[in-house]
Amino acid sequence: MNDIPASFVQALRFWSRLPVPAFDFEADPHGRPDMENLAPVTPLAGAVLGVVAAIVLVLASLLGLPATPSAIFAVAALVVMTGALHEDGLADLADGFGGGRTMERKLEIMRDSRIGSYGATTLVLGLAAKISLLAALVTATGAFWAGLVLLAAVAVSRIAGLLPLVLLPPARSDGAGAAAGRLSLDAWRLGGIPALIAGAVLAWLGTGHIAAILAPALGFLAAYGVARLAERQIGGQTGDVCGAAVMLAEIAFLAGALAPLGWHA
Repeated sequence: MNDIPASFVQALRFWSRLPVPAFDFEADPHGRPDMENLAPVTPLAGAVLGVVAAIVLVLASLLGLPATPSAIFAVAALVVMTGALHEDGLADLADGFGGGRTMERKLEIMRDSRIGSYGATTLVLGLAAKISLLAALVTATGAFWAGLVLLAAVAVSRIAGLLPLVLLPPARSDGAGAAAGRLSLDAWRLGGIPALIAGAVLAWLGTGHIAAILAPALGFLAAYGVARLAERQIGGQTGDVCGAAVMLAEIAFLAGALAPLGWHA
């Protein structure tokens, strides 16, 4: 891996809409991202977004808001910081896979900026799942510990969202997936393995249950499932596939952290 500070700044710029300035140590601040360099620091960029969302969650709780409104504000903070990039990917993927009969038609629908019934329904269910899981964690553990789990979920889900680039070729010759290209497994592991370990520890600390260490593995499994589904549906990956993988990995992580609390209720 090359210059870590420059790669981290580039990863933060890639994964968010935050106003990240150009720094003197960057050779080409607004050039095409090199995924081989971005992958190892992607969990760190995700952790920054997770910290902000966790702070919003804790502040909302300290202001006296119940668990559900606090969770809504935390999720809204994530949506604002990312420009709803992953939510858009999930909705486009649902529309394409649900409404298209051929690979070509599925890709055409996914590129359409309009949202259909499959996409709208999936988007609502996805946001509802994320908010309800986070609210349940706040109720069960308190806002601080739930925020710690949320931080881990956001960090792990970002590197999980790059799995389609490792497993699949681009499904079309242009677009975000083609621009990103393939990602080597070695580069992905540099971010994935530390994220797996740190995510497991934070999930355990946040919930107090050893079984919660499986949460990051469930996140990776969800992203893997999205990649394999995309392989069958469109023969490769696109930016929407990666966005959907991020969204579903985050939901799977939160569900994996929350489930042991129900076992011991």
